[in-house]
Amino acid sequence: MNLTLRRTALALAVAVLPVALTACSGDGDNNASGGTSNETSKRPSSSAPQAGKDQAMDEAGPFGPACAGVPKSGAGSFDGMAQDPVATAASHNPALSTLVTAVKKAGLVDTLNNAKDVTVFAPTNDAFAKIPKADLDKVLADKAQLTKILTYHVVGEKLTPKDLEKGTFETLEKSTLMTSGSGTSYKVNDSAKVVCGNVRTANANVYLIDSVLMPKM
Repeated sequence: MNLTLRRTALALAVAVLPVALTACSGDGDNNASGGTSNETSKRPSSSAPQAGKDQAMDEAGPFGPACAGVPKSGAGSFDGMAQDPVATAASHNPALSTLVTAVKKAGLVDTLNNAKDVTVFAPTNDAFAKIPKADLDKVLADKAQLTKILTYHVVGEKLTPKDLEKGTFETLEKSTLMTSGSGTSYKVNDSAKVVCGNVRTANANVYLIDSVLMPKM
């Protein structure tokens, strides 16, 4: 009786073993397939190289012909400006002395220094020199008008070079300005050229421009 039971159990084991092996083999295939699927899902999309290129451009250093005139060291250098809020940083840049005078006359030093994540389109001394002296003196003496003009040069977000390729942005003056261009060549309102762009300060991105922007009065 016991011998018969043993033979029956052995027969069942032999019959079940191939099925078990087949099931295990199937699980292995499924796992391998799943691994392949997971690896595929981790691959970057085709847009990743372009995204990396754009990010590299945005994170690149300053560009433009006027950048050559920026001090190589000290508070007025690019590294030095990056440590200070924007109005203070501008005061150390020799090319922005007229703008700094205007900002002080308008009482905007604290406003700009305390602003969070802004972009400043900063007219150089040469930009202000395009305005007849009598007209410039008149503007500098009119605090309300001066404030309107200066705040028109400030956008309430940090703009990268990529953002400037084609965009319309609201200014602190509450109207809009437009930007266009590519690479290292950009314009604001189709008139003012960026002559030194992508300059970082502690709270702002700065683009030096060769003309003063005028809002609608």
